[in-house]
Amino acid sequence: MHILLKKVFVGMPKTVGNKEATNPMEREWTSAIFKEPIEGPIWVGKTGLTGDGQADREHHGGPEKAVFAYPFANYTYWQKELGFDQISSGGMGENFVMNNIIEETISIGDTFQIGEAIVQVAQPRLPCWKPARRFRVKNLALLLQNTGKTGWYYRVLQEGFVEEGQTFTLVERPFLQWTVERCNQIIHSKNQDFEAMQELSECELLAPKFRETLMKRLEKRETPDIRNRVFGPNE
Repeated sequence: MHILLKKVFVGMPKTVGNKEATNPMEREWTSAIFKEPIEGPIWVGKTGLTGDGQADREHHGGPEKAVFAYPFANYTYWQKELGFDQISSGGMGENFVMNNIIEETISIGDTFQIGEAIVQVAQPRLPCWKPARRFRVKNLALLLQNTGKTGWYYRVLQEGFVEEGQTFTLVERPFLQWTVERCNQIIHSKNQDFEAMQELSECELLAPKFRETLMKRLEKRETPDIRNRVFGPNE
């Protein structure tokens, strides 16, 4: 499989919208989802790319979410599903636009050499309300998680320079069974499979906070209220 780094995006938080707006989707908000393409080499460090930042450091960023990756193929789906072409590369706030790989074909712990860096899949993205606000599609976070087209995060095992056009070389694939798609099914399904949840929670290369979320689900044995995450201030 010829996995290609199609584009690289970075961006710092910025505030947009109108404080006085009555429509929640038009109100002022701050996010780093608005990223710009980078040409040429860029440094990928243990906590992210040079020039990249996060507005909500509680839920974004850090070593387990150093690089957010999103498949280029998903944009064709969203353009057809949503009926507009404004949603394109970089639209989800990703750092790496990936070609020839999707959620069904990449797994937790997959380790790749890209340029000078070595990165490892840590967890799927848990979609929040911000892409919905950006594209004025109130239920977009629900659509993202229900389709499994969430993208994923890399942790950085070896820092180094990367640039668009480089290919990913597979170094190791220790948990082939735990695809990003499967992880999404387990955590988002209404009919919770607690046995699968237990098995996934024991995957040593799954991000610790994601494992904690699974273990809390197992302890409480109840479906969590996700409205604050998927709709938030858009309601």
